[in-house]
Amino acid sequence: MVAGVYGAAGALACWALGRTLWEGVSEPGIALAFGVLITVGELVRRGSARPAGPGLAPGERESAPLGAAGALAYALLGEVGGRATTHGLPQTIAVVVAAGLVGLVPHLALGRGQALDHLARRLLTVGFAATCFQPLYNTGTLAEWVADGPVYPLFLIGLLALTALCDAVLAAALARARTGWPYGPLLRDELRALLGIGSAIGATGVVISLATAAAGLWALPVFCLPLLLTQFAFRRFAAVRATYRQTIASLARSTEIAGYTSHGHARRVAALSRAVGRELGLNEPDLDVLEYAALMHDIGQLSLLDPVPAGATAPLPPAEQRRIALLGGAVVRQTGVPAEVAVIVERQADPFRDQPVTARIVRTVNAYDDLAGESAGPGGPLRALERLRLATAQDYEPRVVEALARVLGRGGRTA
Repeated sequence: MVAGVYGAAGALACWALGRTLWEGVSEPGIALAFGVLITVGELVRRGSARPAGPGLAPGERESAPLGAAGALAYALLGEVGGRATTHGLPQTIAVVVAAGLVGLVPHLALGRGQALDHLARRLLTVGFAATCFQPLYNTGTLAEWVADGPVYPLFLIGLLALTALCDAVLAAALARARTGWPYGPLLRDELRALLGIGSAIGATGVVISLATAAAGLWALPVFCLPLLLTQFAFRRFAAVRATYRQTIASLARSTEIAGYTSHGHARRVAALSRAVGRELGLNEPDLDVLEYAALMHDIGQLSLLDPVPAGATAPLPPAEQRRIALLGGAVVRQTGVPAEVAVIVERQADPFRDQPVTARIVRTVNAYDDLAGESAGPGGPLRALERLRLATAQDYEPRVVEALARVLGRGGRTA
């Protein structure tokens, strides 16, 4: 899939650059203005806030919104200051390719290789939008269909919706190919993201093309400024979320520092729980809640006078497990995290048939990590998974255990 997307984007780029070099650049001033806009958008793009890998959130949906909006605006550009443009489809793609490559140089030098995924997607989606718009506009067919007035912006919005859908399908397919996660939940998350920054990008692209048609190139800086401010606001929001998660992770380490749990236990359970949740099709908000609960699932052990050996709560009597879980939930409720996190911590010791799926995941993964610890000796992870399967009739949900087995089979601790 990755090779196919890269191959299609590369072929489209070579064709567009070749045609543009052969025929010459039409309206170089306009092409330069939009090229600079796209380049600036790439230069101020966000870096990936979290590393890629099993169990973590997928890469940012659009890390260079200003560049994406500028590329869309150029693809949907029919007039500049009341004069019809003639740049056409090949030059549109060529400008996006050249500007995108120039803007990506610093990011590639810093080792952000996944930036190429965004460029490939942008070439294909902008190529789709330009293919649907430029030939119709340049031949006058679009004017015959929609003429002027309110119908023309509605046509642009409809075309924008189809372009956004194509981008979401491509993004989910690339994420599926790179991570092995189920395609359906990935596509659902991409479509949900369109309601946020995606809608702002699309609306800005349409507004820029309409404003440039009426006011000329002066419309570019005027209508790009709100999106640029939105991008910085999103960056600050992402930084706040990262700090929030680090605070929760630091609080979860209190059980390790006090000697109640083994080193790295909470971090391992959180990462593996998120991967299992992704395998079961949970959406991004539920995965965040699941990760927070997994990080803090053992916080109730701080109430014990004597630590549990190796911090393993799975072998404890059910009543003792439930008491620790309730105490942990009471602590979690005082930290300011969402109430759903405390519910998961409180209910992880309940019979699995009475638990929400998130609590079932934490219970299963916690038991696996306890049973597969270093004290289990060689082959411990495989034996731990076998013991979980033998206990599915009473203690663990079979669907969760099998999802855990699939995650481990793709490179988990058994590997």
